[in-house]
Amino acid sequence: MRVLVASHTYIVDLNCEKFRTLAQEPDVEVTIVVPQRWKPGGVQNRIIEKEAWQDGRFRVVPISNFSQNNQGMLTFGLDLVKLLREFRPHVIQVEQGSKGLAYAEMITLNRLLGLNAKMLFFTWWNLPYELKFPISLLEKYNLGGTDGIISGNQDGADILRDHGYRGPIRVMPQLGIDETLFRPQPQPELNEKLDIAPDDFVIGFVGRFVEEKGLLTLMQALGQLKDHPKSWKCLLLGRGPLKDDLQKQATEIGISDRIRWVESVPHDDVPRYINLMSTLILPSETTYKFKTMTAVGWVEQFGHVLIEAMACQVPVIGSNSGEIPHVIGDAGLIFPEGNADELSDRIRTLMDSPETHTDLSKRGYDLTMEKYTNRALAKQVLDFYQELVA
Repeated sequence: MRVLVASHTYIVDLNCEKFRTLAQEPDVEVTIVVPQRWKPGGVQNRIIEKEAWQDGRFRVVPISNFSQNNQGMLTFGLDLVKLLREFRPHVIQVEQGSKGLAYAEMITLNRLLGLNAKMLFFTWWNLPYELKFPISLLEKYNLGGTDGIISGNQDGADILRDHGYRGPIRVMPQLGIDETLFRPQPQPELNEKLDIAPDDFVIGFVGRFVEEKGLLTLMQALGQLKDHPKSWKCLLLGRGPLKDDLQKQATEIGISDRIRWVESVPHDDVPRYINLMSTLILPSETTYKFKTMTAVGWVEQFGHVLIEAMACQVPVIGSNSGEIPHVIGDAGLIFPEGNADELSDRIRTLMDSPETHTDLSKRGYDLTMEKYTNRALAKQVLDFYQELVA
C-alpha cells in the first residue's frame, strides 16, 4: 500500500514518527508532502525551508507552495503532479481540514491523473460553524470527494455529520507519543534544584499561561488547599500573558511560596518535569472571545499533555471542556470547567487516597500504551486505510 500524506505539520521531524512507524509495516510505503517554505509564526517567527529526507520506505518531500503561513490557503505547485504520477498512491490524506484548498487540489489531481486513490482528510475543528459562499461550495466539493475522515476529537466528527457527511470517520489524535521519552523516571536532581521535597505532593500544569487554559480557576482551587495537612507544591511549566496576573493571585491567596515557575523548555525535557508531578491538571475553559471567519469561540481540542502525563504514570485531572473527558475516560478525574470547588475536591481525592492515586496511575498508563503511542496510532491508521481500500 502506497500512502501519501500532505500537511505543514510534518516540517517538524519529530511529528513524523507515527507515519515513519507505519512505513515499517510489510508492504507499506509512506510519502509525506510538506511545504517547501513555511512560516509557523508565534515564537518561530522565521521562514523554514525544508530539506527532503528518507528512512527506508518512509520519506519527506518538500513541494513548492503558495501561502507560507496560512494552512487553509495552502496549495502546492506543479512539482506535486510529477510526484503523484511517479508514486501513484493508493491513499491520499490531507491534514488541512474540510475547507482546505490543498485538499480540493488533491481531489482534483486524483481525478485528472486517474489515480483512483482513496481520499481522506484530518481535522481538529470542534466548534459548530456556518459557511457562506464560496467557502460553503468549497466544503461541499471536498466532502463530496471524501472516502474517509480522521477527526482529532468526537465533537469534530459530530459536526461533520451535521454538515452532511455520511461516510466512515475515525476519531484519533494527529500525533502520538514516544513511550521511550515519556516514561516514569525519577528526577531527584531536578527536585532539589526546584526546592521540592521528596514527600511533597506536586500539582502540575504544562501549557500556555492564558485564560482559556483555566489557570485562574486552578489558583482558586489551590487557595482552598492552603491548610491541607499534606505538604504540597505547584509546578507551572510554560509561559504566556497571564503570568503576572497569576503571580498576583498567588500572592493575594498566600501561596506564592509554594509555586514553582518554569519557562518553556525543549520538548525532550518536558518528561523530566512531568515526572516531578504527583498529578497533572488540565483545567481548560470554553470561551467565546475568539472569532474566525466561520465560527466564534474556543474549546479544548484534545489536550496532548494528558497522554504525555499518563505515559509517565502521572494521574491526570481535567475539566469537561471539549475532548478532555473522551481522552481521559475512566483513567483520571474530571471536574466541571471553571469550578474551583470541584477541582480542589479532585486534588484532595488524590492527596488523601494513595490507593486511588496508584489505581489511576496504572489505568492512565495502560490506556496510553493501548491507544496513544505512535505505534498504536499507526496500527489504527493502517486498519482504517485497509478498510477503505478493501
